[in-house]
Amino acid sequence: MWSFFRRNGFIADLNCRLSGAPPGRASSSAARVGRAGSHFGGGPISNSVETTPYAETGRRPATDLRSFGSPRLAFGQGFRAALGVPAMVLAASYLGFGALVRESGLSVWQGLFSTVTGWALPGQVILVELYSVGAPLLLIAIAVALTNARLLPMAVTLMPLLRTQGFGRWRYYFIAHWVAVTGWAQALRVCPSLVREERWYYFFGFTMVLWPTTITATAVGFFLAAYLPAALSLGLVFLNPIYFMLVFASDLSVRPRILSMIFGAVLGPLLFVWNPDWALLLTGVLAGSLGFALGYRRNRQGAPT
Repeated sequence: MWSFFRRNGFIADLNCRLSGAPPGRASSSAARVGRAGSHFGGGPISNSVETTPYAETGRRPATDLRSFGSPRLAFGQGFRAALGVPAMVLAASYLGFGALVRESGLSVWQGLFSTVTGWALPGQVILVELYSVGAPLLLIAIAVALTNARLLPMAVTLMPLLRTQGFGRWRYYFIAHWVAVTGWAQALRVCPSLVREERWYYFFGFTMVLWPTTITATAVGFFLAAYLPAALSLGLVFLNPIYFMLVFASDLSVRPRILSMIFGAVLGPLLFVWNPDWALLLTGVLAGSLGFALGYRRNRQGAPT
């Protein structure tokens, strides 16, 4: 089945989609992104020039990809990129989450434990709300798992971008803990244009600002809950998805992404009227699938023969 997809150009187009390259440049795109079907740690990378380690060549590979100069500097650039709007938006969102934890009758340590180990705001909100009303633990686990199911395809699309020759598999399992909407969106925008040796470090630097920021904001929001109006505290939680939408809307060149957002905006309210409990999940599945399918079909038709 894998060979069938490769022969018919599906994998090449998928790599084009991940790297941002236009159709018809499948070979270079596949070299930049890596084979999407390979597991995190194994398999050779197709472009031997791009992925040759610094120590073996002693010089920068001659490619059209940009470089910060070293993995350490890439980490620093990712760190700097997160210090602005991304950190502020997530801090505001987790201020609201901290206030929600207190209003639900939970302790600050329970809220902090949720942020440290879970770090997925929609799932955390559901966890706190269901736990505070005494829902069975099995029901809570199922609800959180369904809410966080989006993290699996996010990790699957991100890891081929971060995969680097010579990295042990543990690095990818380690970094997967910090795959969340904000860092994932930033990595998809920036990492395809970086040399492969620096991508993992850039993403790690970016998330190492966001994670401590959200932990701190959870504690601060918990203690500020007594001084903030309840409506304001809960409203802060919704800043993160709004920011996520604006990040993707800023790049109109990726057709499947735009189509998915349009379908989501149309289907979301309609499905909510039909079934509020399943509207969000169904909207994501249907809008994302339709956007990808129509975008893929259009790119295939427009690709040069």
